[in-house]
Amino acid sequence: MGITSAMNKEEHLIANEIEILQGAWQQVALEADGEVNPPDEHSVPGALCYFFGTQFSVRTPDGTVLIEGDFDIDPSAHPKRITWIDSIGPDVGKRLPAIYAIEGDHFVFVAADEGQPWPTEFKTVPGLTMRSFIRHHP
Repeated sequence: MGITSAMNKEEHLIANEIEILQGAWQQVALEADGEVNPPDEHSVPGALCYFFGTQFSVRTPDGTVLIEGDFDIDPSAHPKRITWIDSIGPDVGKRLPAIYAIEGDHFVFVAADEGQPWPTEFKTVPGLTMRSFIRHHP
């Protein structure tokens, strides 16, 4: 297999994962710093996380934007990796390393602060946040 074939395979894998994420997701669980369901300004009741292309947006039911930005993914890593780059809020412009998993209509990620090592497990310790979602079907 040549370099071009390998690159096309990776590009296809990335495009497929991005396609799976498209649409609206409702957060169903939050864990941060080892604490289950701590207070959080990004997960108000009824808020949805929307993916469109390589952008994301979390909005309240009335359309208020809580957070938005871009993401990069590496589905060939084990576990799969996603990097969040917020365009608003306290983490604007930072590259937040995270791992993720998608199984059917379930999506979960664990994110670290910028400059921290990639998470390796789907649990939290100080400095890590885990969010779990289900696909929203209106």
